[in-house]
Amino acid sequence: MDKIGFIGMGNMALAIAQGFINSHKINKENIFAFAPNQQKLQANAAKVGFTAVASVKELVKTCDTLIIACKPYQIESVLSEVKDELKNKALISVAAGWVFETFHAILGDNVRIQCIMPNTPAMVGEGVMLFEKTNSLTSDELSQLKELFNALGIVEELPTNLMGIGGAISGCGPAFMDLVMEAYADAAVKYGIGRDTAYRLVSQTMLGSAKLQQVTGNHPGVLKDAVCSPNGTTIRGVDSLEKNGLRGACISSIDVIMDFKKK
Repeated sequence: MDKIGFIGMGNMALAIAQGFINSHKINKENIFAFAPNQQKLQANAAKVGFTAVASVKELVKTCDTLIIACKPYQIESVLSEVKDELKNKALISVAAGWVFETFHAILGDNVRIQCIMPNTPAMVGEGVMLFEKTNSLTSDELSQLKELFNALGIVEELPTNLMGIGGAISGCGPAFMDLVMEAYADAAVKYGIGRDTAYRLVSQTMLGSAKLQQVTGNHPGVLKDAVCSPNGTTIRGVDSLEKNGLRGACISSIDVIMDFKKK
């Protein structure tokens, strides 16, 4: 995987490209990208360090490994434009809702395919990379790709039927975590802490709590109980969150996503 090309350079692709460069797994000179908005692409290229190209055909001819990161509704038209040029190349998809069989039905056996659902924390090396188990990469390509994406966070393999719920949790999840951070920062500001300090306190508390669970492997309920002293302040806060339906609200946020995906 000497040269990697991005078909599309939105927020997710930008996060991945930035993550690749920050991890030093790929030199910025070996990352290329095409997007219809050339002015924005050139600006991002100057900021991040990848090379912008003028057409999708030029990109596919330049790179043997392509990451398709355009909007899902744009994929079919893009593939029809470069179907011949993609022969004997590896195509990595980070598009929501597209799985191996969807691509295979269009491209056949001439293109090696792997679908991945990443999330935006990949930019800082703390992402979740969901690899669909069904793929047609060579064993060496798959190993190299996992190593590459491991530098951006953690890699988890899921069967095709679980990619939807996996993407709802890890793909949409950062926005939900951001809402929680913002809410608790607002509470801190309400009682006199400055905004910047509030964000630092809350984000580090969330980061530390997640890291503690990962390192210890303890059930979140066990970790929660360790903070809740009898007749203390924390248990009163937990009681309020339960009464206001925190758990139900979290589950419902995933329900509406899964219901929407069925349409």
